Amino acid sequence: MSGARMSALAILRGQIERIETAEIVHQHDRVALGHSGIDDALKGGLARAAIHEVFCEGRQGVAATGFVMGLAGRVTARKPLLWVRQDFSEIETGALSMSGLKELGLDPRRVVMVRAADVESALRTSADALACDALGAVVLELWGETRQFDLVASRKLTLAAQGSGVTGLMLRMAAQPLPSTAETRWMLRAAHSPPGPVWSVWGAPRFDAELLRNRHGPCGRWIMEWNCDECQFSEPSTYSQPVAAASAHRPDSAVPWQRRTG
Repeated sequence: MSGARMSALAILRGQIERIETAEIVHQHDRVALGHSGIDDALKGGLARAAIHEVFCEGRQGVAATGFVMGLAGRVTARKPLLWVRQDFSEIETGALSMSGLKELGLDPRRVVMVRAADVESALRTSADALACDALGAVVLELWGETRQFDLVASRKLTLAAQGSGVTGLMLRMAAQPLPSTAETRWMLRAAHSPPGPVWSVWGAPRFDAELLRNRHGPCGRWIMEWNCDECQFSEPSTYSQPVAAASAHRPDSAVPWQRRTG
């Protein structure tokens, strides 16, 4: 066997050892989301120090963004959150609203926004950020199909997250899932929100969350409701009266956590 092949084999063995060691260290480090069915499927909650992918159709971007915000709020543990956005995402979906974060019960002062000119820059920034244990979570938001995010890029992000203990959340809009090293993979859709009192006309945010991949348990599909006061998910409340229309069918002005630009 040539020296180059021996070197490549040694590197691969080292990477595998790092992954296995990191999984042992962090396998019990999970945070409950609050929804009993999902927490049971996830063996106690969402794993920290791992990569989680959230996919959605283009028109469901608002719902997926709100869901990722909720996940980030659960895993950051009062540490800062770094949100990396590809410039094209803002053109397609609008700018993130800090007042929207506050409405969801999250602290916008702990959120640092980074705008990347292209996918390569976004991936490099996210990998560097995931290696920084001062952060609680890193969100990488990419729009559409991207050949740059392949299995190698996914593995780099996973190794960085496992080495530092930081959680990575991939928000993929208008894209199809591909092989990756993600701990979980979700498909998000907007769900009907329950009616509320007159001073809270939007009711509690609801998500139709389908767990497509779960490395350590079963998959499934659930309706999740976000409790803005307790900052956690829960099973949907039961109401006898008709519910409001799903957010994907509301006018843009009705979206609480994003504002349109351009």
